[in-house]
Amino acid sequence: MECKSARNLSNCSCTYEPCSRKGICCQCIEYHKRNGELPGCFFSKKGEATYDRSIENFIRDYNENR
Repeated sequence: MECKSARNLSNCSCTYEPCSRKGICCQCIEYHKRNGELPGCFFSKKGEATYDRSIENFIRDYNENR
């Protein structure tokens, strides 16, 4: 299966500029899973801007934006 990185990139909400995985969702998910984190696209805009990808921060962000 061919990666649709250009299409994915147009929907990527990650603002971490030096990220080499932007638009390559499978690599992004694998990276964050390995680190016990969630990708930035799971967070609200405000939550993503903290660069804290922890599960605890995701729960906090989710509860604040329900």
